[in-house]
Amino acid sequence: MKSETLKPELRCAIDAAHNKKAGSVTLLDLDGLGAFTGYFLICTGFSERQVSAIASEIEDQLHLLGVRIRHREGGSESEWVLLDYGNFLVHVFTERARTFYDLERLWRSAKRTEFVDPAKSAHDAGMESGARHSERSSKGSSEERSEESA
Repeated sequence: MKSETLKPELRCAIDAAHNKKAGSVTLLDLDGLGAFTGYFLICTGFSERQVSAIASEIEDQLHLLGVRIRHREGGSESEWVLLDYGNFLVHVFTERARTFYDLERLWRSAKRTEFVDPAKSAHDAGMESGARHSERSSKGSSEERSEESA
């Protein structure tokens, strides 16, 4: 699924997760799988505090968009927060909980889309470009070998 074709509420939730530096933001499209909802938005926080902050930011931003939450599970000290919006669910996990529950494996027949944080990808591209430039200037033709081995 392309970012441009996303429903506004899903785009909003993805952007809110990225605003709080969520990792591995993944959308599972459950259409045609007999699921109780249309989508799972899954992301990772790297501490219980960050899990809570990500979930709160998603909830706040969707509220501003006029999207009302139906149910929330998990609190400020949780490794997993679930936000139920009816036609989609948001799962915010710690790394450990995400690995343990492994929703991507359980719903492996779903269409899967990964969303990279635009700020992070721009930063990484700048870092990669700078690293390539310094490698090229200091090692000459070794750039080809290092890119081939990567």
